[in-house]
Amino acid sequence: MSLEYLNELSAAEAANEFIKCCGSKRWADAMTRRRPYPNLEDLTLTANKIWWSLERSDWLEAFRSHPQIGEKLGEKKAGQSVSQQAQKWSGQEQSAVQTASQETLDSLADLNQQYEAQFGFIFIVCATGKSADEILALLRTRLQNDIRTELPIAAAEQAKITEIRLKKLIH
Repeated sequence: MSLEYLNELSAAEAANEFIKCCGSKRWADAMTRRRPYPNLEDLTLTANKIWWSLERSDWLEAFRSHPQIGEKLGEKKAGQSVSQQAQKWSGQEQSAVQTASQETLDSLADLNQQYEAQFGFIFIVCATGKSADEILALLRTRLQNDIRTELPIAAAEQAKITEIRLKKLIH
């Protein structure tokens, strides 16, 4: 869709488009209210500014819209309904994991469970352009963090994912 078209959508339609990019309803609503966007740069700068103004609960809501790394499309989405477009984008973003060895997949599954138990949310990483082994190494490293260190890292990864998805939305 074009930026012009997004700007002309009804508020409900625009919020539905934004929620595909970031699963936080407050973020999507704020993005909708800030329209019209004159260009993609303004759109992404506004998205980032709004993201960092949100509360922890909004970040966690966004995290719940993602499958775990290595999770098959259509499997559990951590309790949140996710659009087909968001599922497709998740699959594209995690495409390198789909060709990983069974050993790597097993390690990802085990460490994903450990991560979620430790932090209370799934491992969020901008997987675009990363191999399964790179993602696994990041997961191992981030498991060494405490929650005060990890939550902002996960939020920064979500911000990267959101920017990529906004650029896919506006093409």
